Amino acid sequence: MLEYVKTILKKVSFDLVLFEKELLKAIDTLMAKEIQTLKRWCYRTFGKKYQPILDRCFILVT
Repeated sequence: MLEYVKTILKKVSFDLVLFEKELLKAIDTLMAKEIQTLKRWCYRTFGKKYQPILDRCFILVT
């Protein structure tokens, strides 16, 4: 499931609103360990472009 989520996030990364929507959906769906892995991957992959969104979405989980 985690790999699927990564694929979706890459595909929607062109759109700020869609990216946030899909990220929140992923956080809702995944287990805690997978969310931590996703968080690290997201900050490495999208940190420069979407840091405020990542901060906002992942603060709910931390």
